[in-house]
Amino acid sequence: MNTDIPALRLEGIVKTFPGVRALDGVSFTVQPGEVHALMGENGAGKSTLMKVLGGIYQPDEGQIFIAEEATVMTSPLHAKARGVVFIHQELSLADELSVAENIFLGELPRKSFGRVDWDKLFNDTNAILTTLNVGFDAQTRVGDLSIANQQMVEIARALTVDPRAVIFDEPTASLTDAEKVVLFDVIADLKSRGVGIIYISHRMEEIFKITDRISVLRDGQYRGTVKTSETDEDKVTQLMIGRSLDLSRSVSEHEVGKVALEVRGLSCGNLYNDVNFTVRRGEVVGFYGLVGAGRTEIAETIFGLRTPSTGTILLDGEEVRINSPIDAIRRGISLVPEDRKGQGLVLGMNCRDNMTLPQVDDMTAGPFVSDGAEVAIFDQYRDKLDIRTPGWRQLVGNLSGGNQQKIVIGKWLSMHPNVLIVDEPTRGIDVGSKSEIHNLIRDLAAQGYAVIVISSEMPEVLHVADRIIAMYHGRIMREFTAEEVTEDSLIQAISGIESDKVA
Repeated sequence: MNTDIPALRLEGIVKTFPGVRALDGVSFTVQPGEVHALMGENGAGKSTLMKVLGGIYQPDEGQIFIAEEATVMTSPLHAKARGVVFIHQELSLADELSVAENIFLGELPRKSFGRVDWDKLFNDTNAILTTLNVGFDAQTRVGDLSIANQQMVEIARALTVDPRAVIFDEPTASLTDAEKVVLFDVIADLKSRGVGIIYISHRMEEIFKITDRISVLRDGQYRGTVKTSETDEDKVTQLMIGRSLDLSRSVSEHEVGKVALEVRGLSCGNLYNDVNFTVRRGEVVGFYGLVGAGRTEIAETIFGLRTPSTGTILLDGEEVRINSPIDAIRRGISLVPEDRKGQGLVLGMNCRDNMTLPQVDDMTAGPFVSDGAEVAIFDQYRDKLDIRTPGWRQLVGNLSGGNQQKIVIGKWLSMHPNVLIVDEPTRGIDVGSKSEIHNLIRDLAAQGYAVIVISSEMPEVLHVADRIIAMYHGRIMREFTAEEVTEDSLIQAISGIESDKVA
């Protein structure tokens, strides 16, 4: 293996969309056996650059070299044939097909007369799945898998060829900690075989754990490359956004008001049991725990998506029964869901229509919707939340992740809720937008909102929450104030260690 010759090289790539120069003369190189991180804020051009490399987009200018041989990637299948495999952030699977059919889609093994060789297909697939140590087999219907396992199917596609380079675009966004370990083992194996790895992620801890070099894009332009071992998070952040971030704990300077939401003895089958907590106006309560701890399921119950087995929900001291999301909305409860693209937005609709969707019925004049009222709401929350979009006609699917999240938050804030629940507020969002979302959450509390934040990221709950509720296997283990919580005590609590057993 000649490590002096790049596995692939992009030179002077330019890509323009209507009104936007997404890439402006970007160059990028990955060596054989190297894990090279590509970083930048949402909208910086990372995914566009990789889609050019993967044959999804054609560049307006510039060249692609595979082992110093100039090439034109005409399609994803052509890119794969040249040894470049793209594992997308957005899942591109067919739910009704089996795992094996998805992995080998377009390349199914054939017998005589064009018949599919099902035995070979399933055997080859199971051999790949064994290396990934997953809990499903080749014949499993993809639609029956969790999002995390569907991500593992995407990763398995990369192992069907002998790749020169594999592009991982936010691969751990939906993975559990155990699945991340498997993924990192796969990456280490590919690296040992001389495969060049391009790793796109907003998670700094992953970048500094597994990569060799880091390249940064900002506003569609190349900003520099550094060796991972010779830099730190602050320097990378400055390259990404042009400034340092203050990630210290925010201290509440406003008065906390009366209890807005109280939950007593709430249980839901085997998902969670005997849950009790309160949320006051002007307060951010963080829920933290491992996958399966029951955090999201509690939020879904409060929002009327699940029916509790037992327990009581009180709003402003009054017991309420919430049978549906419509009931919740009418009572002033809003939920920003974990999956903003699948559950929070209609990607093919424009920004205005997404933001006003829950209240269209209130803005009708006869059979027509009042365009003026819709635009007024959009303009108000675009300014309030600093949503960066050319205008309300822009399709939400064309916005960056951070701005998409602000559209979802704006949609629910425009309903003037008493209680705002935000599930995984910064998943898949860059460090700059993440800071903006955190500041927004703190500002909402200062304005008197009662806010619940559910997060899998410890720094996030430590940064934004006034109180933190630690959960383990459907139970609340401990409740901490911001002043008393420590990382060690939080980890012990979500690991199931009782408070009276903590040394």
